[in-house]
Amino acid sequence: MICVMWYLLLANTTFAYSRADSLRGGNGNGRNWWDVQKYELNITFDTATRSISGTNLLFVKKRGDYDSLQIDLQEPMMIDSVICRGRKVEFVREGNVYWLLKPFVNRNPRVTEQFASYDAFVVYFHGRPREAVKPPWDGGVIWGRDSMGNAWHSVACQGLGASVWWPCKDQQSDEPDQGMNITLNAPAKFTVVSNGRLLTGPKEEANDTRTWTWSVKNPINSYDVSFYLGDYIHWQDTFAGEKGTLDLSFYALSYNREKAEKHFAVTKEMLRCFEHWMGPYPFYEDGYKLVEAPFLGMEHQSAIAYGNLYQMGYMGRDRSKTGVGMSFDFIIIHESGHEWYGNNITAADIADNWIHEGFTTYSETLFAGWILDKASAYRYVKGERENILNNIPVVAPYGVHGHGSGDMYDKGANLVHMIRVLMNDDEKFRSMLRDMNKNYYHAIVTGAGIEEFIINYTGLRLEPLFNQYLRTTQVPELEYHIKNGQLHYRFNHAVEGFSLPLVATAGKVQQTITVTPKWQSVKWPHGYNITFSDDFYYFVKQ
Repeated sequence: MICVMWYLLLANTTFAYSRADSLRGGNGNGRNWWDVQKYELNITFDTATRSISGTNLLFVKKRGDYDSLQIDLQEPMMIDSVICRGRKVEFVREGNVYWLLKPFVNRNPRVTEQFASYDAFVVYFHGRPREAVKPPWDGGVIWGRDSMGNAWHSVACQGLGASVWWPCKDQQSDEPDQGMNITLNAPAKFTVVSNGRLLTGPKEEANDTRTWTWSVKNPINSYDVSFYLGDYIHWQDTFAGEKGTLDLSFYALSYNREKAEKHFAVTKEMLRCFEHWMGPYPFYEDGYKLVEAPFLGMEHQSAIAYGNLYQMGYMGRDRSKTGVGMSFDFIIIHESGHEWYGNNITAADIADNWIHEGFTTYSETLFAGWILDKASAYRYVKGERENILNNIPVVAPYGVHGHGSGDMYDKGANLVHMIRVLMNDDEKFRSMLRDMNKNYYHAIVTGAGIEEFIINYTGLRLEPLFNQYLRTTQVPELEYHIKNGQLHYRFNHAVEGFSLPLVATAGKVQQTITVTPKWQSVKWPHGYNITFSDDFYYFVKQ
């Protein structure tokens, strides 16, 4: 998140998957034999016609035999030509996919010594990319204007995909191992910001434009690649972090600097909290940027999009309805949390994006506990349960670009919270989050792999917990009654092997019971006025 909640648009939607879905979401014959090493993206903006043109030089490593190569570029964008080793490569189009036919014959003279062991080709493209309807939920390029009437442009494309505006291997499972360079040419009166560090520029061009080149050293997911064009003011700072000095950069619209400086000051406290809980910021080489954007927000790696209008909470309201959420700016905290979960640890298939959204949503709870107290943090995550829809499973079908339920945010966060409660050891829980980000540093993971890591780390039997909350829409229902001094209880709507330890309370009396789908009973001479612990997500039926 995104990272904001574009998944909520998918509520009550039934999907019928097609060949186009398999091409978009799968690792088929056009993708599985090559690995992206680096992108060198070069784009010129024509703001008058809302169009772009440019090139993308791809360095790739072959992993086997090949016949054709799949490049993704969504209509109405078009590839003009592809050059490899001085010759044109034939291609055919199939919807949003281009098939390059036997692209590699001889070495490309443009390959530098660093990439001499790789193959390379350059894609020329142009077009008027899809415009965002309701960014970031319904994504695309945003050709907006600020309140002074100045051009203010950007892109938000999670879910929709980076291929909405540039040709690439548009799949989460393959990031450029050596990073990428992003060169952007635009009218001279504007500042153009992108991911990573400014490598060169702004360079004055003859046609009253300027060129900016930004360099990303770390692997980056294609949907995280972004640009921000506008009338920006810029200032810098540093953060003394666990891996040394982290460079901080802030970009706000020129007339917003005063309030932006006050509002963005939370960045250092947020980084202190997240480094404590989740380990060092994962992209010291590329720095951290916070950029005011013409939409709500997005986790663009090392260039976080901020559009919460300098309000506390989520656009001035508390998603948890507890009051706790008004203690911090949701967008700064949530989108920055994605640097650890989503950008550092990346799910191979978007079907497992609960890894991104569940842990990142829980980072809000961690920050609430950091600036307030543990009890407030617990109230916050429990309050988020009211947003859970239980419409479709959190985990979607694999290989078809399938979107799971938007519950991956709040149900995912409560799943993480339940694991924390079951561990009953905050220091071990913290070590688990830190080791996860260390062991899977800049890694592509699967949901099964993360589940196995957590199970092995905790030593708990969590398989039924994952199956219940990720793969079904049912919520366990505690059914109980008291008869003849006995408390009888069980879980309805629970998967096989599911159980939770609950504390039953009557007045000053407390008793722990382990509830399963089978009827059980214990002596209960304490009357009928009884409550049960609420640290877990379940319903109660008397």
